Amino acid sequence: MKKLYSVDDCDTISLEEIKDLYRRHVSPSLERILDSFSSGDEVVDRAEGVWLTTRSGRKLLDVTGGTGVLSLGHNPDAVLSRRIQFQERKRMEVHKTFFSPYLAILSHNLASVLPGDLDYSYFCNSGAEAVEGALKLAYKYHQGSRNLVLHADISFHGKLLGAGSVTGDSGSDFRFPVILNRDQFIYGDILSIKRKLDETRGPSGKCSVYAIIVEPFSVNHLRWLESDFLRELRELCDREDVILIFDEVHSGWCKTGPLFAFMESGVVPDVVALSKALGGGKATISAYVSRGSVLHKAYGALNEALLHSTTYSGFAEECVTAIESINTLVRDDCATRSHEIGKLAHEQFEALRKRHPDQVREMRGRGAVHGIFLSTDGLQLREFLSKLPLPLLKDKGFIPKLLVAAVTDRMFTHHDIYCLFMNTREPAVMFSPSFVISDDDIRRFFSSLDRVLDEGVWTLAYHFAKRKFGKFFKR
Repeated sequence: MKKLYSVDDCDTISLEEIKDLYRRHVSPSLERILDSFSSGDEVVDRAEGVWLTTRSGRKLLDVTGGTGVLSLGHNPDAVLSRRIQFQERKRMEVHKTFFSPYLAILSHNLASVLPGDLDYSYFCNSGAEAVEGALKLAYKYHQGSRNLVLHADISFHGKLLGAGSVTGDSGSDFRFPVILNRDQFIYGDILSIKRKLDETRGPSGKCSVYAIIVEPFSVNHLRWLESDFLRELRELCDREDVILIFDEVHSGWCKTGPLFAFMESGVVPDVVALSKALGGGKATISAYVSRGSVLHKAYGALNEALLHSTTYSGFAEECVTAIESINTLVRDDCATRSHEIGKLAHEQFEALRKRHPDQVREMRGRGAVHGIFLSTDGLQLREFLSKLPLPLLKDKGFIPKLLVAAVTDRMFTHHDIYCLFMNTREPAVMFSPSFVISDDDIRRFFSSLDRVLDEGVWTLAYHFAKRKFGKFFKR
């Protein structure tokens, strides 16, 4: 048997040893990616609120929001104390043949904050699992009599085979096997949905679509559906008896302003998928919540109650964490705070754009999730391309990805700010902080970005590329 490390070893193992273990036991390619950024030179020792403290003593401002997970910040006191209390009292976590007060109360609380008759919850571990459960529920609702699901062309619903099948733009050219009978419509185009429904009609005039799944706010593309579209979509699904599924895995829990993005429209879906901030940054928990009429028809019979189940569904400590997370989000009025963050961010961005009109194109987003898009036009681009080795240009999206990567890396090395970039076909520097960020720290982010742009984004990109891909450059 090889050596077994202890938990204490996690505090003393060196960075080089960590990288070696990644190469040998996690993923060599992931190790190379992480090591290519300056953040790969640090190990985080402590995290609290919006601050990361590294082993080397650096204090970093984290404006990533944990890609939606850390809406309450790192290690929120209220959530931590509830988990510690649960552990100290040695509560029961897993047995499913006893009634669970934690499962019952979490389900009730979700029904309380969601509109309409979204009353029934099923808990799992990830957003992709919640999406898959929602799709199965919709298929079972029709008892297998319909066989087609529609999704948007720019959708992202997860990386499992089923959730990946209804993901319109994964950002990768590789394609995994997909579930049969799925098709896509144009995001925000109701006519494209109507055309798809009409194409599937049989002799009886009924369509064969059992579900339509859509993100009311697409975080990956920073686009959203207008209220008129959602209302017309709801009427269409009612008329055709199609299950309407909203994916609010990333956009939910006040990230875009309201508690859930769809709530501004007044439209109620048949099923909604939730995750990320539901776990308060401490629990891997997700849920799909359905209307009673849908659940009863799909799984209402005694012999069908367990047709969809997992070992960790309703795991008690995760439920306790989610209960406290929801209460904190409501109690601290995070919806208002999200709007305030968005308002200040737009004010700061407008000043930034005036100072750097040739380098900054636009900022898109709502509430506490925004992307800053850089310009790739003009003479500077042609000059920049002439300096790069040809092998680097095979990826058509290489240049915009390189620009945002260089900017985020510079923010880390010179301004102690940890931010991420959106690695999709339209890359952007992401500003998506936790709600606990202060106004001064929002201003600090934009002030630091201003100073980075003063250096010239093309110059930064060239030096970043040369450092990362040095073997391609002539010496």
